[in-house]
Amino acid sequence: MSKKTLFITGASSGIGAATARAAVAAGWSVGLFARSKDKIDALAQDLGSDALAVPGDATDLEQQQKAMAAVAETFGGIDAAYANAGMGLNAAGTEVGDPEEWHALVHLNILGVLWTAKAAMPYLKERKGQLLMTGSAAGRTHIKGSIYGASKWFVHGYAGNLAEEMRDWGGRCTVIAPGMVDTAFFDEAKPDKLQPEDVAAAVLHALTADPRVTTREIFLMPTK
Repeated sequence: MSKKTLFITGASSGIGAATARAAVAAGWSVGLFARSKDKIDALAQDLGSDALAVPGDATDLEQQQKAMAAVAETFGGIDAAYANAGMGLNAAGTEVGDPEEWHALVHLNILGVLWTAKAAMPYLKERKGQLLMTGSAAGRTHIKGSIYGASKWFVHGYAGNLAEEMRDWGGRCTVIAPGMVDTAFFDEAKPDKLQPEDVAAAVLHALTADPRVTTREIFLMPTK
């Protein structure tokens, strides 16, 4: 049986890069999608022939479609797609929030996820594949004024609805919902919080579950 292939957005660092490394180690091929061409080129070189760097912007549906076509041509198809790209906000709340930041956040955290799902669906349907999304602990509770959290509420709601749609043809949809993760998302290191590799392990757990099992959500929190 040929290797399975995973397409990852936001693959240049953090959770996306850690997931790519874990997937290749588990025998998968990976398509690395991110705006940072230098970073995904370096990661692809490090991972070898099982990785293909396809630079692009997750907020652009056509760029995602072209990237997935290139990955599918290289590896023979796509078995899973991980809508991982996302961003936070510098100014919290509504009163002091920055509308330009909101515009960028909605286009990446919401539309970017929709574009990944839309672009991936023909490939996933062909192979009864799986779509994964990065949600958040912030999308499971109310946080004062958090517009970022509200964008993750969308991810959780949409994933559940999409899971019902995909089950019609044997597909699966999973939300990976971490609490605080030690990534460049934060200005200061958080060594006692979750590591990107912890989240990557959750992705692989969902991907490698028996086909009869749909893991709808994996919710991870740091012990401390």
